[in-house]
Amino acid sequence: MILLVAFGALILLTAWLPMVLKEAPLSLPIVCVMIGSLAFWWAPELKIPNPVTRLSVVEKVTELVVIISLMGAALKIDRKVGWRTWMITWRLLLVAMPLTIAALWGMGYVFLGLSGASSLLLAAALAPTDPVLASDVQVGPPKSGEEDDTRFALTSEAGLNDGLAFPFVMLAIAMTQTHHATMDWAMRWFAIDVLWRLGVGVAVGAALGYGLGWLVFRIPNRAKLSRTGDGFVALGITIIVFGVSEEIHGYGFVSVFVAGLALRAAERNNQYHQTLHDFSEQLERLLMMILLVMFGAAIVSGDLLQKLTWSSIAYALVAIVVVRPISAWLSLVGTLCPPIERAAISFFGIRGIGSVYYLAFALQKPGFDEAEILLSTAALIILISIVLHGITVTPAMGLIDRRRQRGTTERETRRIAESTRRESK
Repeated sequence: MILLVAFGALILLTAWLPMVLKEAPLSLPIVCVMIGSLAFWWAPELKIPNPVTRLSVVEKVTELVVIISLMGAALKIDRKVGWRTWMITWRLLLVAMPLTIAALWGMGYVFLGLSGASSLLLAAALAPTDPVLASDVQVGPPKSGEEDDTRFALTSEAGLNDGLAFPFVMLAIAMTQTHHATMDWAMRWFAIDVLWRLGVGVAVGAALGYGLGWLVFRIPNRAKLSRTGDGFVALGITIIVFGVSEEIHGYGFVSVFVAGLALRAAERNNQYHQTLHDFSEQLERLLMMILLVMFGAAIVSGDLLQKLTWSSIAYALVAIVVVRPISAWLSLVGTLCPPIERAAISFFGIRGIGSVYYLAFALQKPGFDEAEILLSTAALIILISIVLHGITVTPAMGLIDRRRQRGTTERETRRIAESTRRESK
């Protein structure tokens, strides 16, 4: 009964806390971890099982949260997909992410003494930014106008790189099953795990997204699904797209995000997108809060961080404050992104639920050494990211917004002055 009451209280907090914390230098994930830590510190008899012994459960739960988050993130984006309009995103994906993986892979050898496969797995799991915990740095709801370059870059990056990390995870798995390097092995990985799975992921997402978008918005008026006003249609679309993609060996994460973009493109200005987005966001927030409360409890129980060493702590700090910021900063060289926004994009590489999913998925396969070290190190990085980014996000984004608003006001003032001067002549 106590757990039932606690669950009811958590549901209420899901609705209330975002409003309370909106202007505070404190994020919802921080509060959730604190709640879990304090609750299970006061009631140690409710000890959380070690995640290493429940990897299959962890995989499925985190998978569900991530795909719901990916659909919600895609539905937020107003900007049409294009090479130039998404240039910052492509740079983050094609330059920053490989640089991050390479740096973290090498650090796995140096700091943690891991094997090549385990080092690569940890690097691939930690490279993508997280769509679940990054809501404070993402764009606003559909057609809200809250889509500046910084928020757009962080939203679109998180939406795509959670799927693009998969080829590197599959490479790490393949390394545990191959005792010698051959060209055939490398070509097979590239053909199947890179070209085929990514291609299928994009194709399934685009086809089902447009197809279901037509079904929702464009069939005869009496049968339009958008007339229902039911937000849970977003959940149905998410699960269908993910299931179809995974069934034909595509990357479901990629498919879900692409499907969300295609759904927006099918009827870009329809108000029903707001309903779909709101349902996805509310469900995502509830599941995220449950997971983070459990995460806080697992930290207090001692099992999750029991394999930490000073080397793990050094790895975590370098990964967060050095590797991601430098990789992202270098990737944006030559763009028109102002220095302060470039710094924000580079700094807010938030790690979270997606990293846990990748580790839980891969560690069920044989051949990886030191599974508990991998999970403990990843958990520490997620914890540091939640606290560091959660404390700094409100003042940082507020500063960027004020500078942008001031710049807009100055440009408008100059425009009016120039117009007045011309008229006086």
